[in-house]
Amino acid sequence: MLERAFVWTGGLAFVGSLALTAWWFVVWLGRASAYAGWGPLLFDVLLFSVFALHHSILARPLVKTAVARIWPERLLRSLYVWVASLLLILVCLLWRSVGGDVFHDTGALAILHAFVQTAGVVLIGLSVRAIDALELAGIRRATKRENLQITGPYHLVRHPLYLGWMLVVFGAAHLTGDRLAFAVISSLYLIMAVPWEERSLEREFGQEYLRYKQQVKWRIIPYLY
Repeated sequence: MLERAFVWTGGLAFVGSLALTAWWFVVWLGRASAYAGWGPLLFDVLLFSVFALHHSILARPLVKTAVARIWPERLLRSLYVWVASLLLILVCLLWRSVGGDVFHDTGALAILHAFVQTAGVVLIGLSVRAIDALELAGIRRATKRENLQITGPYHLVRHPLYLGWMLVVFGAAHLTGDRLAFAVISSLYLIMAVPWEERSLEREFGQEYLRYKQQVKWRIIPYLY
């Protein structure tokens, strides 16, 4: 009973942290304010790095093995989700305003921005659907995948979830300094994390993943990366 409560509340925390981040990006980061200098930006980089390091380090096989010695292996994903959700909430709560305005498009350009962001949301949804949302949230226990996921958006790039994220955060019609800072910091983390993630996939799928890399050459951004 306690284990199921831990798992399901972790899933709720995961959804809640994403909802808070969406509200925070749309409302709080969208506020116009005076440029505050480099100090807040450096603080925000360090703040997000804590969240990013947790994502990268705790997902590594050696670290998982070490943590499993003191924590039930069946609850590792839930633990990962809980910590990630709390850290993401802290990013939203402790973020220091960078300030400044980059641009604020209106009219037809604003409609184009909305199209770009909508495309990003759709791409994220299709990507999550393909990899099992309940497993991602730690509610359904992960099982060893028998087949590599190469359908749907995975025909476009190898990490379509990350591409969708970038379309959303960079696609805002009103790009404040805070939105730009968050978009750049989070996207740089995704770019740096991809090689680690792909090495894990190569260990899991071997030649099948190597063939997939030959078929779909772009990691995140078609014709660029």
